[in-house]
Amino acid sequence: MQLGIGSRIEHPRFGEGILAAVTPTSFKFSFFGKGIVEIAKDDDFTILEKYHDEEQKIDPYDLRYTLKKLLEEYSDLSEPILMGEKWKGGNLLLQPADRNLKPKEIPVETFFHKIVMLRDRLRVLEQKINAHKLLDDVEKVEIQQYITRIYGSLTTFNVLFRYSNDYFVGDKGEG
Repeated sequence: MQLGIGSRIEHPRFGEGILAAVTPTSFKFSFFGKGIVEIAKDDDFTILEKYHDEEQKIDPYDLRYTLKKLLEEYSDLSEPILMGEKWKGGNLLLQPADRNLKPKEIPVETFFHKIVMLRDRLRVLEQKINAHKLLDDVEKVEIQQYITRIYGSLTTFNVLFRYSNDYFVGDKGEG
């Protein structure tokens, strides 16, 4: 079956989709609310609108751009944050003061992932506070100040980030 990028289908499980990519054995359709789903070429679906490659109406770049924007707007997913190269493969060692006790060793990548997740969740919390309908502006600012102080407390971990634009930034007014 020949389908070009942009062809529209109706799938019994995923609903209406738009063809985003073709592999030798499958199609990759974009389904609203479900993202990109790979479906075997012999799977059961109904063609709603068929494009041949020469009739292609949707530029794959435009489709990827649109999907990326939708995911950014309606998801709490963010772009990958990169850890500094010098930390890759390293371990964080927590040594108790009592040398008779065993130290705890944690891969830096694991620790870094938890720091990034903490930051992402703080950002979602900020968005929810700012969009909250029952909080007035004074209450929002007051809560936001606490979050800013949390960011300030986390600046110690900026050393782990590859790029400075990913750093935690607290209140610049507090020395």
